[in-house]
Amino acid sequence: MKFYDVVKKRRSIRAYKGDPIDMEALARIGEAVNLAPSACNIQPWCFRIILNSDIRKSICSCYNNEWIKQAPAIVVALGNREAAWKRLEGGSIIDVDIGIAMEHLVLAATAEGLGTCWVCAYDVKRMNSVLGILPPWEVLAISPLGKPAENPEARKRKPVSEVFRIIE
Repeated sequence: MKFYDVVKKRRSIRAYKGDPIDMEALARIGEAVNLAPSACNIQPWCFRIILNSDIRKSICSCYNNEWIKQAPAIVVALGNREAAWKRLEGGSIIDVDIGIAMEHLVLAATAEGLGTCWVCAYDVKRMNSVLGILPPWEVLAISPLGKPAENPEARKRKPVSEVFRIIE
């Protein structure tokens, strides 16, 4: 798929087929994550693709939605706030770095014919606890990953002129 086709095709998928995911596709997705830029190229992240059903059940205990349970895999994006570059006032840029890497993953998954849906609506401390994640690491995003069982229509967007301007 061409880049702009991938961007246009990407949707938040909330229905999944239980088909296994091709391991070569997962390797290519991993390469896309590894190529994501980060402040000072620190790459203060670690991504886990959870295929194990017991671990997926633990994740679902923190985010209890039926559609996430359908996916054959769940992405867990871990960030290290301490290692990430800091702004001049001292705040960590980890959320930006994870966002960039996660979007690389989401777009790569789309190019592979897989669906995703960013999820951040969970208690971070509880998610860290059930997954055994210890500081300085924390779970900053999760996403189901699998073959879509739906093909949602594109959502209405603001006009480009509202969100993007060229200032000369």
